[in-house]
Amino acid sequence: MERASSSRRTFVAGAAAVTGAVALGAAPAAAEARATTGEASPASVAVLGGGVAGLTAAHELAERGFRVTVYERRALGGKARSMDVPGSARGGRRPLPAEHGFRFIPGIYHNLPDTMRRIPFPGNPNGVWDNLVAPAEMAFARTGREDLRIPLPWPGHRPAELTLDEIRRALTAFMDTATSIPLHESAYFVNRFLVFLTSCDERRDETWERTPWWDFLRAARMSYDYQRILAVGLTRNIVATKAEEASTRTVATLLEAFVFNALGRGADGPLDRILDLPTNEAWIDPWVAHLSGLGVEFRVGWTVREMAYDPEAGRIGAAVVEDPRGVRRSVTADHYISAMPVEHARRTWGAALRAADPQLARCDRLETDWMTGIQFYLTERAPLLAGHANLIDSPWSLTCIQQAGHWPSRDFPADYGDGAAVDCLSVDISEWDRPGILYGRTAKQCTPAEVAREVWAQLKAAFNDTGRTVLKDSALHSWFLDPGVDGLGTPNPTNDDQLLIHPVGTFHNRPQAVTNIPNFYLAGDYVAVDIDLATMEGANASARQAVNALLDRTHSSAVRCTVTPLFRAPELEGLKRHDRVRHRLGLRNALDVG
Repeated sequence: MERASSSRRTFVAGAAAVTGAVALGAAPAAAEARATTGEASPASVAVLGGGVAGLTAAHELAERGFRVTVYERRALGGKARSMDVPGSARGGRRPLPAEHGFRFIPGIYHNLPDTMRRIPFPGNPNGVWDNLVAPAEMAFARTGREDLRIPLPWPGHRPAELTLDEIRRALTAFMDTATSIPLHESAYFVNRFLVFLTSCDERRDETWERTPWWDFLRAARMSYDYQRILAVGLTRNIVATKAEEASTRTVATLLEAFVFNALGRGADGPLDRILDLPTNEAWIDPWVAHLSGLGVEFRVGWTVREMAYDPEAGRIGAAVVEDPRGVRRSVTADHYISAMPVEHARRTWGAALRAADPQLARCDRLETDWMTGIQFYLTERAPLLAGHANLIDSPWSLTCIQQAGHWPSRDFPADYGDGAAVDCLSVDISEWDRPGILYGRTAKQCTPAEVAREVWAQLKAAFNDTGRTVLKDSALHSWFLDPGVDGLGTPNPTNDDQLLIHPVGTFHNRPQAVTNIPNFYLAGDYVAVDIDLATMEGANASARQAVNALLDRTHSSAVRCTVTPLFRAPELEGLKRHDRVRHRLGLRNALDVG
């Protein structure tokens, strides 16, 4: 039996951490409150899972003087981490950088950026947060048509110089898109968005949560471009949920937040932000180092098998884990935070535990799907765009970004791989059950090599389609597919890193961070939070909620974690109050033309 975290974290160490927190700009009042928990025998917490949720929980707890041990089955950072391409390093260089999927940290996030500001990084006054950079543009990449490129200006941004050809292409794409969606359809979409904006919370939670986005937009009656851009492009390609099934509440809430972000309302920063280095270099490794300095201990390679519930005591008695040698052990602590993805966490909840808190059983209704990354390494820089591209016509719902140009402190060929690759084109595949264009098979039915060839073909179909050849076969150095995917091309493909999706009704099955079990808490992107989307922001916010629940139950005097909700425009609150009256009377929203 292992006791989570030895007693080496003393009050003196806690006081040193507090002093460091003050030096980094933490509020003195907060530091004083954290120090009050540093008593002779501070409580121990086992954090089960080392992704964004688990690391956030460990961070908040360690700052408040708790003894924390994190148990992670594979690698710290979870789906957010970057990873090395095995065997790719030559001549003293780092291995080629790879990832589960590219990182996207929009300005609508507030909780995750707050954590990033509190992670020291050499030379950065605002810690890891200063490693965020804003791409200059994004695009809807069209197959057989000009791509619709959208500039993303922000304060201090200097747009790139334009050429006559770029101006021609931009105007052509704008007119093509503007004329391909009939005016009455555009007007209808705007009306539907205004209906949601002015809908009260009750209508959103009860009516729009049970209405598919496809039906809310009447997409079945609309043009192809209306369907691909406004329905599918905002669901399958971004949140990996079919438009015909996705909750209107979830999709429209995200769209609402992005619109306010673009208008500069309630935003932490620009609409689109990415890291200026591979994720582990820019964020995860500094985070782990900082947490280690706060006294957090890590057990990597330890897999949680069961939360051992004691019905007589009404508490978790231990976490049954499997160590790296395959030996089962019982880990004991004063408190337990389950911070694993839902598809892994719910396997550890036995019948007695589920009976003690019915919300755990409801988690079986939550659905996951595949949204997985593949990276292509190029020997020539491809002139695509300086930001994210959404390939809305691609059968496999691809999104992508070129990365080397956003990493100014790295000389890609000098620093990574064998010196031949000069860039990494990182691609997310969101549709794994639709036939492709090369083999007529779904991604799950293809072998890994066939997946790579199919994705490359779909990329070329989108980018090489208007008389230009920007992606060349001769420039393809190599590719790397997320190792969490296995068994492709066989009858039983598996994905160890699935994504929570949001079909109608999901909101009502998401659990709270606090459970009926007095020493057991939940954290993860499936836990109910304001953003209502499987995101790193949701994982971070849920961990803060779990820590606050633990502090409340232990009657701690430590300052509570700040949990910042999505921005709500005060100008709309009166209209929402009016809609609340109409909703309770059984009437439609006043703007709803039916």
